[in-house]
Amino acid sequence: MKIENKLKRAQITFESWKTVPFKEKQKLLKKLAKILDDEAEKFAKTITKEMNKPISQSISEVKKCAVMVRYYAEAENILKPEKIKTEFRVSEIHYIPKGVILGVMPWNFPFWQVIRFAVPAVLAGNTVVLKHASICFGSGNAIEKIFLQAGFPKGVFQNLEIGHQEVKTVLEHPIIKAVSLTGSEKAGAEVASIAGQKIKKSLLELGGSDAFIVLDDCDLQAAAESGAKSRLLNCGQACNAAKRFIIQKKVEKEFLPIFVREYQKFVAGDPLKKKTNMAGMAREDLADELEQQYNKALKNGAEIILPLTRISSTEFVPGLIKVKAGNPILQEELFGPLGMVMIAKDDQQAVQLANDIPFGLSDSVWTNDKKRQQFYVNHLESGTVSINKATSSDPRLPFGGAKSSGYGTELSMVALKEFVNVRTVVGK
Repeated sequence: MKIENKLKRAQITFESWKTVPFKEKQKLLKKLAKILDDEAEKFAKTITKEMNKPISQSISEVKKCAVMVRYYAEAENILKPEKIKTEFRVSEIHYIPKGVILGVMPWNFPFWQVIRFAVPAVLAGNTVVLKHASICFGSGNAIEKIFLQAGFPKGVFQNLEIGHQEVKTVLEHPIIKAVSLTGSEKAGAEVASIAGQKIKKSLLELGGSDAFIVLDDCDLQAAAESGAKSRLLNCGQACNAAKRFIIQKKVEKEFLPIFVREYQKFVAGDPLKKKTNMAGMAREDLADELEQQYNKALKNGAEIILPLTRISSTEFVPGLIKVKAGNPILQEELFGPLGMVMIAKDDQQAVQLANDIPFGLSDSVWTNDKKRQQFYVNHLESGTVSINKATSSDPRLPFGGAKSSGYGTELSMVALKEFVNVRTVVGK
């Protein structure tokens, strides 16, 4: 079907879908969640074949999608009209779905990113068209089929097999009312610019260079295990992965050997074997880019703790480097199995190092002192602060960034109001 016809179908479906009661939409979401749970291994194979993720992690991704869909299937209807006390006979706030929403989604979590965007938008009464990453058209088509299998009307969710160049044309189309993009800072800036020129809302979930702050009063073993997993799951290809390990100087000598031991447990292997904990990167050009960033960091004074060693076109032995403030690599996102270690003498310097980057997605702080915890909560410039745990998205909690990590909120009840128009109804 031509793109124009798909957009028209999405608009026609929207006119009827927006009138379907909230509870009826939720019944379909329950069916959607069951399909994801029941067929998780089948969908996981698609993910693994497309972007090289270890199969056990692909299965976990699909299962997490089911949990998230079920959360919305059981959610309170916060979109029903709100009555406001005024001197008028009628004073209400109504939440009206916007229409057809474009999702521009990345390859690193081919199911999670798409369903995370689509489900609250659809539950709010919108219809959705997806531009997935070019290596993930199989995932996009599978998700479209799941929506149909669950009983959603044709046109509620459609996958568009289009390239990067065609995004501008689709976004400028009068049928599209808003856009949600998860991806790079550059892609976000381009899409937001087009949306802005056409007075369309945009939601951007962009890159991160998240700090993982290890202080002298925490459980060092737990921090080391959690930090290694956060950096290296999905071969380090996650926006909210730990990327900069800021270690208090007092515990540097004690913590680093423990951390290195945990880090070295991640070994590239066959992604279709369930015991594999790390595979190669999604594409060869991404591996090339990471290698270039590694060399750039070293040229600017970074010290090698563990060398980043390339063992095939996409596979690496994970690297770890010690970086000082001022290294230009800190202005970039490292999307792959390469971590940075920084040393801070105290809490003030740790916060300064954590904040001194363009990004502000999520930070993790390890301390058992409640006053110190609050200090970091008050002073870190990020959308999420995790305490004594690695950062992870949770359907019940808002997810979004600050600074160059984007704007807008995904997940939680907050996401239900991202793609609605707020209407005031007032009268005597």
